[in-house]
Amino acid sequence: SHKVAEGWSLLAWAMARYPDKLCGHEVLCNSFRNPAHLAKMAATLQALSGGRLVLGIGAGWNDEEYRAYGWPCPPAKTRIAQLAEAIEVIRAMWTDAPAHYKGEHYRIDGAYCEPRPRPVPPIMVGGHGERYLLRVVAKHADWWNYPFRGFETYAQKQETLKSHCREVGRDYDEIQQVVRVGILIGENEGEIERIKARPETRPLADIHLVGTPSQVTETLLGIVARGARQLTVNFADVPHPEGTWLFAATVLPHLKN
Repeated sequence: SHKVAEGWSLLAWAMARYPDKLCGHEVLCNSFRNPAHLAKMAATLQALSGGRLVLGIGAGWNDEEYRAYGWPCPPAKTRIAQLAEAIEVIRAMWTDAPAHYKGEHYRIDGAYCEPRPRPVPPIMVGGHGERYLLRVVAKHADWWNYPFRGFETYAQKQETLKSHCREVGRDYDEIQQVVRVGILIGENEGEIERIKARPETRPLADIHLVGTPSQVTETLLGIVARGARQLTVNFADVPHPEGTWLFAATVLPHLKN
């Protein structure tokens, strides 16, 4: 769908609308914003919200979107290297006054970020590429945002991340895992098939958990048991609200603890 709001404007509204919630993007494309400017944007929103921001960021992947808006789309390895440098720039902006950084892709010279964010927002890195992206997670991320693709794949990605953590001297357990799950939920198999048949239902290639409330609950609890500290969900039937309502009534109570 092309009906997508601009992320920072929407986030500012959401943080004002829900004053007791942590809020963030899942996730920003690093290529679309200068990281020093992004650091100031994040610090400002952290101050205005009373410290409720999670800065979610990734290397970018949708070359069609890059072309549509006129951004250069370098190879994936380059985008991931840019992401690693961007996180270093952001942390320098948040901690040094003035901040200086000289890398292959980004430079800052005497930049200021005032007021500094208090507390410093967690940086959540999204993605699951094993050779390069997960190494960035191991070196730089406070949180890891992983799109669920089944238990076997999740376990494989975790083992890869553990290996990168050992190589860079990072404690694997200090990285908080946030698993994103696309859900199609229905009260029974007949309802599930009716939702699938709607033309506006999201493609099942984007949805990796299809089932009744009991089946969805079992899978989500399994994800938590395997190391997820938080879950984020999106629903295949949006903009129809029935799936969201059914999830809230039948699944969410089992996850609150």
